[in-house]
Amino acid sequence: MGRSIYTKLVVIILVLIVALMAVVGAFLMGGVRNFYINEFYSRMQEVFASADIAADLRAAAEGEGAAELMANILRANMGRLGVDGSTRNYFILDGETGSCLTGSDMDVGSHLTVTRNILTALSGEEGYAVSAGEDLMDVALPVRGAGGSYIIYIIDNKDLVTELNGELLQIILRAIGIGLLISVGLSLLLAKTMVTPIQHLTRAAEKVAAGDFSEKVDNSAQDEIGVLTRTFNDMADQLEGNIESLKNSEQMRREFVANVSHELRTPVTSIRSYAETLEAAGDSLDPETEQHFLEVIVSESDRMTKIVQDLLLLSRFDAGSLQFDFASFSFEKSIRDVFDAQLLEAQQHHHDFRLSLDGSLPEIRGDRSRIEQVLMNMISNAIKYTHDGGRIRVTAGVKGGEVYCTVRDNGVGIPKEDLNRIFERFYRVDKTRSRATGGTGLGLSIAHEIVERHDGRFTLKSQPGKGTSITVWLPIGGPAHG
Repeated sequence: MGRSIYTKLVVIILVLIVALMAVVGAFLMGGVRNFYINEFYSRMQEVFASADIAADLRAAAEGEGAAELMANILRANMGRLGVDGSTRNYFILDGETGSCLTGSDMDVGSHLTVTRNILTALSGEEGYAVSAGEDLMDVALPVRGAGGSYIIYIIDNKDLVTELNGELLQIILRAIGIGLLISVGLSLLLAKTMVTPIQHLTRAAEKVAAGDFSEKVDNSAQDEIGVLTRTFNDMADQLEGNIESLKNSEQMRREFVANVSHELRTPVTSIRSYAETLEAAGDSLDPETEQHFLEVIVSESDRMTKIVQDLLLLSRFDAGSLQFDFASFSFEKSIRDVFDAQLLEAQQHHHDFRLSLDGSLPEIRGDRSRIEQVLMNMISNAIKYTHDGGRIRVTAGVKGGEVYCTVRDNGVGIPKEDLNRIFERFYRVDKTRSRATGGTGLGLSIAHEIVERHDGRFTLKSQPGKGTSITVWLPIGGPAHG
């Protein structure tokens, strides 16, 4: 972890330095190029706008040998024009054909290409078009007189700006190299300052994860890491207390379940015996009252019997004494059987109750009766907690090495704060509603235990008032140790 953070911090700082220098270099080199181009055209316009040079050029064009006379005038103003005979030259061109008549470097003049500015001058207009994307800068000015038609042509090959940018690039590269060396040192120092307390926190967190809460991280800094360290220590203390409390609560709850299981069996037998006696008593009670009592007693005794059965089953889970009958069976047939068994109940509540399978389902290895018990619980919950006339969809398919079955309804839904607790024993989202529908709070706990024994899992999505979607996933090959 520490090495990773070191690397990330160093790389980020290096990339920032390189990117910053690259951007600065690009702006500087672009600025030098633009300055050189703007300076060239500004100077040309300033020089040729001068009244004395313009008058001299027009006068030279009136006589014989006009090309040479104009060349002499340009030669006399080489300093003002910046002509050096190497990177910048002047030429006198034929105003009709554009061919070079004379100039400061006839080797260059003999290979002149016809540029946009020359074409502009051949048409009788001044050519000051900027050619920023080309390898040259030029100005072409037409001059007409009695001696003929000529073009004053100034060309710069940009070698100077190229050399300047090359030097500037070398300076930037050297600056980047020095900056990288400095940034590496600073980034390593910064990374060490940040990573060391994080490493201490990591070691402490690993011990906490292993159940050892004895180590506390010492960091008195007032920055964010210091606050994080103190928060971690407080969290570890609270977590240690909560774990101990949970252990005690879990032990007490399991003992309670075992005790209640044994305590309820005798009252259940007595209630059922009393109900049967009342039923056979004849006319000793008002028939209507007698019948009402009988129905209540029988109903409650059935519910208590169910609780006892569920409690005993969970106790056997806890004790590890419950045996599973693992064998290959048709998952598709089990789903269809459970669906058909619940169809009448769904129809009595006027639900839109449908089953759809995503292709054929393979056989899976597991305890068929227990899996069907899980499916039955999922579907019966959807029926019970969906208002009459609701919509319930049962879908199943295969994904990867698992089969799945999803039960989706548009019922009452489950609040977000209750989603993580619905598999707890005796936990009810709404105790009043659960009693009204006959729930004990143990069905999903049992289903969860069964699915875990099959190396399976549940996924759950729900929104209050919009419905619930619960999916059971089971490995096709059964549990690894089953």
